Amino acid sequence: MLRMMRTVLRMKSRFDITRLVRSNIRELVPYASARDEFPGSASVYLDANENPFNAPLNRYPDPKQRRLKEEIARLKSQDPACLFLGNGSDEGIDLLFRVLCEPGRDNVITVDPTYGMYGVCAAVNDVERRSVLLREDFSLDPDAVTGAVDEYTRLIFLCSPNNPTSNSLDRRSLLRIIDTVQCMVVVDEAYVDFSREGGLLPVLPGKKNLVVLQTFSKAWGLAGVRLGMLFAQRELIGYLTAVKYPYNISALTLDRVLESLREPAAMERWVDLILKERELLAERLGSLPFVQRIYPSDANFLLVKMDDSRRVYRYLMERGIIVRDRSSVPLCAGCLRITVGTGKENGLLLKALNAYV
Repeated sequence: MLRMMRTVLRMKSRFDITRLVRSNIRELVPYASARDEFPGSASVYLDANENPFNAPLNRYPDPKQRRLKEEIARLKSQDPACLFLGNGSDEGIDLLFRVLCEPGRDNVITVDPTYGMYGVCAAVNDVERRSVLLREDFSLDPDAVTGAVDEYTRLIFLCSPNNPTSNSLDRRSLLRIIDTVQCMVVVDEAYVDFSREGGLLPVLPGKKNLVVLQTFSKAWGLAGVRLGMLFAQRELIGYLTAVKYPYNISALTLDRVLESLREPAAMERWVDLILKERELLAERLGSLPFVQRIYPSDANFLLVKMDDSRRVYRYLMERGIIVRDRSSVPLCAGCLRITVGTGKENGLLLKALNAYV
């Protein structure tokens, strides 16, 4: 055991992100916008061919999002240089493929069932996706994951808390995978604010092959502004920044998120309310005779196994109540995914289900 630990430590100390980066990306000369060349303040701007009218929206936003990154980094206790902001987490996911994966040669690993965008990005980028199933109880099998890795594996995606199973993945298993493999491990923490478990951001500085995804879409209630956060070592952030479109985050989004960050108590209050409603909703759903099981949740939704779930789904849809049918997803046969709404919304759902025959 001691010899294996020493071997792992030597491997991790030699980890070099440039070995994984596509050669054309390493040699890329990124586009330099007007705001890259002059990021400071001036009284007259005549460098970017902007319309001089309709201030302030006539001006291009900061392509490096410096001010917002500083605020987020302070909130998350991270280095701003280790933060990438994208148009939702999906942009960060897609850029990881474009920077690290050679089409037609490399592969990535997903642990299923999980968020479907990982597979979509793999298909779009012509990258093989290797699927490893969770155990029947939705727990993570680290040996199965590491056993699927080969020399062409570039990314492993681990969603925790997981969508659609709603559970947090075991922290020791996550760290075991990270400390064993020589590829990037992406831990998607979109729902971490609703979890009893802490995320992996505190260990990021010491893990060269770790990427952590977070978002403003869930706990912050800002799905409409589309802002995702990707935390990683600064070398990888530099490659992602070089490949992204120059002005990928709008001025409207930057301003709206900065405004929300000034009132973190609102987010904390919403999370508290959602957690209370989650507990109440789970209790009342559990009393319904056609509900077989409600899986433990660390997210803002419940995975519920039902008798004839597709019939229940159609019944609710006909009454204007939309949930997500996950019955065709591996390990989720007979399951509906139900987002925790307001007390009123949850009440309407329960009223409809109580009338279901």
